[in-house]
Amino acid sequence: MEPKNLFTYTLTAEQAAALEMVTEGMNSLQRVQVPYTSLALKGKHLTINLYTSGKLVVQGKEAQDFVLFTLEPLVLGAATVGYEEVLDPKMFAPHMGSDESGKGDIFGPLITVAAFIDETTGKKLADLGIRDSKTIADSKITVLAAETRKILGRNNCAFVLLRPQTYNRVYNKIANLNRLLAWCHARAIETLAEQRPDCPRAVIDQFAKTEATINRALMPRGKKLIIEQMHKAERDIAVAAASVLARDVFIKEMKKLSEAVGVELPKGAGPKIPETLSTLLKTKGPEVLPQVAKCHFKTIDEALTKHGFTRDDLPADTEA
Repeated sequence: MEPKNLFTYTLTAEQAAALEMVTEGMNSLQRVQVPYTSLALKGKHLTINLYTSGKLVVQGKEAQDFVLFTLEPLVLGAATVGYEEVLDPKMFAPHMGSDESGKGDIFGPLITVAAFIDETTGKKLADLGIRDSKTIADSKITVLAAETRKILGRNNCAFVLLRPQTYNRVYNKIANLNRLLAWCHARAIETLAEQRPDCPRAVIDQFAKTEATINRALMPRGKKLIIEQMHKAERDIAVAAASVLARDVFIKEMKKLSEAVGVELPKGAGPKIPETLSTLLKTKGPEVLPQVAKCHFKTIDEALTKHGFTRDDLPADTEA
């Protein structure tokens, strides 16, 4: 079934207030000006317009996901699209989900988490409102992650953390982002499979064109699992839980790195990145970059060139 890409609703004043609160600070949405609206948000594949009349229009490729996993449970309080038509019936069956945070961020680490759920923990996470961390403001992630850890317990999650210096060394050897991601997910899956040998399958986002990429990175224990790569895997409860836990670690690591260099390091790959790179190069020189940034991005080359440096000025084991 093809997903719908246009939804319209009429919201009460209370629902309108709830929508504004839920979307506040969402990393993937920017507030824009649209005539006759009290709230207008725009993302890469999602547009949300709440008109002063109370009419809400949600449209775009990601509209159905937003309605299913944010609007209905957190604003409308009712299912209108029909979950049984879009959700995997195996959602709450015992399995693990793996997700990462920091993949597209110039600064900070790459953190990969695998989380195991069963029917009991899965439904508790669903009741908690667990969902893709990209739809949750960073200010709310810490509390949600703490509750997620309580529900899962220590033996039901595994973490693989590549801080910038380690990330750069590993990337320099692998020289391919998909292979690096596969390696990280495989390590998280392997670790959790050792902790939960009863786990039958693992769900992971479709980051590579073929399943062979992740399968090649798995070791014997992981190869015994059924590996399911799926588009928009964060709709799976286990993957969503891993997403929230990974984002929580990423936020904390970014704070530590910012304090260590005395500069507020921006998340993502947006317009603040070149300015921050310039500040670091002027005050600390190119040798600081491998400590805080993923050095294979073209943005790094542009910053180095602008300030009269080349990749030869980076420590040898971090050149990409």
